[in-house]
Amino acid sequence: MSVRKKIGEILKNYDPANITIGTICSHSSLQIFHGAKKEGFRTLGISLKKKPRYFDGFPLAKPDDFLVLEDHADIFNHTEELIEKNVILVPHGSFVEYLGPENFLKLEVPSFGNKEVIPWESNRKKEREWLESAGISMPKEFKDPKDIDIPVLVKYHGAKGGRGFFIAKDYEEFLNGIDRSQKEKYTIQEYIVGTRYYIHYFYSPLVEEGYRLSKGSLQILSMDRRDESNIDEMYKLGSQERLKELGFYPSFVVTGNVPVVLRESLLEKAFDMGAKVVESSFKLISGGGMIGPFCLETVVTDKLEFKVFEISARIVAGTNLFVTSSPYADYIQQGLSTGRRIAQEIKLALKTGRLEEILS
Repeated sequence: MSVRKKIGEILKNYDPANITIGTICSHSSLQIFHGAKKEGFRTLGISLKKKPRYFDGFPLAKPDDFLVLEDHADIFNHTEELIEKNVILVPHGSFVEYLGPENFLKLEVPSFGNKEVIPWESNRKKEREWLESAGISMPKEFKDPKDIDIPVLVKYHGAKGGRGFFIAKDYEEFLNGIDRSQKEKYTIQEYIVGTRYYIHYFYSPLVEEGYRLSKGSLQILSMDRRDESNIDEMYKLGSQERLKELGFYPSFVVTGNVPVVLRESLLEKAFDMGAKVVESSFKLISGGGMIGPFCLETVVTDKLEFKVFEISARIVAGTNLFVTSSPYADYIQQGLSTGRRIAQEIKLALKTGRLEEILS
């Protein structure tokens, strides 16, 4: 029996009146728990070795219960316990990265969204296929590092939070930057000069109002930019070439997020991009395509053109800025966060008997 069919069988025994929303205590878990509690759900925090104390400082986002694991793979030893508690897991970047994309696909506990998108977002080649099939403009890709003749960004596959990324302008700089002890796959993309905007969308197959697609509807809930260490400050010390001679190399490790709003005339393009990505997912990705929150990571050039360099097919940490709403979510509902919107979708699915459509 496939995992999808097994999940369907499991859901037949779930008690709609006693659903618990759970996730790993990291990334965007505070927001997920906070939103679930606002919608009346019980919550479960999954942690390693011990219960995280920092939740004591945030009572409105503290999980009702904790499941403490020895390591992330230990979750497979607790699937029956999770099922008995009617748990619906919410994946986020740390959850998928720590457990591993392949392992997450095998996890036989109902999870929000479509697990089949995970191989598409965690593989740069498949990610590009998805975005280009949607007609999305992307940075040029270099297959062979010896062909580098313009500034490029070298990125490892998967959700790394920017760790290990670096800029190179030619093959020599590529060799200086690449970690040859790493066996992970990487992608070489043209470095686009512009302003970076991370657009936080939510696609619902259940709601038939608002910004309509061929089925369901699309929302833009918020946007952010990222503070990255140490690339955001290194320019103050001089040229990168001189810094590299001294042993300083720029890095893109995400340390925080900054809220932004987009120039209003660009909102139509932003919606159009999101819609095309979702519509393309229906054709490419089994299990219903893209479901729930996702983020298009973009650069806007001085010609007001979007270049999309990545998609995150789940809730992203940038949404943590908007726990009590954003300038965009305020136009939809007061106090709406992405975490709360996930809980609302689960609540609507329970009410309409369509839970299997949004879980996998």
